[in-house]
Amino acid sequence: MPVAEAVTALVALARPVAVAAMPPAEAVGAVAARDVAVETGLPGARTALRDGWAVEAAAVVGASPYVPVRLARAPAWVEAGDPLPPGTDALLPPEAIGADPREIEAETAPGEGTRAPGTELPAGARLVAAGERVTPLHALALAAAGLDRVTVRRPHLRLLAAAPDTLSPLLGAWIAARGGTAEVVPRPAEADALAAVLARPGADAVLVIGGTGPGRRDAGADALARAGRLHAHGLALRPGESAGFGTAGDRLVLLLPGRPDACLVAWLALGRPLLAALSGAAADPPVILPLTRKVASVIGLTEVVFLRRVAAGAEPLGGAEIPLHRLALADAALLVPPAHEGYPAGTPVEVLPL
Repeated sequence: MPVAEAVTALVALARPVAVAAMPPAEAVGAVAARDVAVETGLPGARTALRDGWAVEAAAVVGASPYVPVRLARAPAWVEAGDPLPPGTDALLPPEAIGADPREIEAETAPGEGTRAPGTELPAGARLVAAGERVTPLHALALAAAGLDRVTVRRPHLRLLAAAPDTLSPLLGAWIAARGGTAEVVPRPAEADALAAVLARPGADAVLVIGGTGPGRRDAGADALARAGRLHAHGLALRPGESAGFGTAGDRLVLLLPGRPDACLVAWLALGRPLLAALSGAAADPPVILPLTRKVASVIGLTEVVFLRRVAAGAEPLGGAEIPLHRLALADAALLVPPAHEGYPAGTPVEVLPL
């Protein structure tokens, strides 16, 4: 099956997971389920941005150490974040007051050193949009707006891996970075036992790592067919030809090859779109970099090339059968469409950050 066709079919099967409300700090990394906007502008009154003396700017025009301006009463001292006293609209630095606290030795402009009412978080300002991943800065703004809960979608994926398991920690980290959670469960070797595990509830999707090829002990495709429905097995993808997907109950199941390069390629091609569909995530902005060397590809297959981002652009490291010592250098990947024979050096291409 062509990769584009497989992704379309897979995403059509996926449904966004149920929303959950959680504190902003706990929501970081998850995808916002709806727009969040400020209802009432903040601050409610003019506040100090730094420590200083609160004055009316018009009352100290022309003040200097040589020609101080004498006020009827000494100005009030305010700390950063405090509201300004009535009748004041600006701040003077600590050294602006002479020996007599009523004598002002510096002038200031209206609003200097202060935040006007409703300008820190204006009424109606959108703090996070539906489909955006909540960032630490989003959480800061949400907490400052007094919002103790934000509704997000955070898919939970179950990873089935056989020992020795070296891939689930990496996949789990990638899943967490894109707003999901992951649990690791041992993968049974026999088809019946694996089918029983696939049928267990409690996950939004299941990843079967390894056992997906034509080997005599590879039971992934057979087990998925027994547990539900095998929608596709075998993709026009290099590496990752033995990847597949299907359904078991109300859960989507991905079959990922066990070899590291093929597993990671299948995750990039199928897993990332699946996770985005489950979380309701908006499309990521494209990352375009020039290739530092040419890339050759086979017509008719979607070929994935691992890249290392350098000052000059994206350096190709290898694709199918890339050795682990080079794969470990990668921080991005390129999906070469099946109609392309590759790209010459210097070609700007869209890359997927890892």
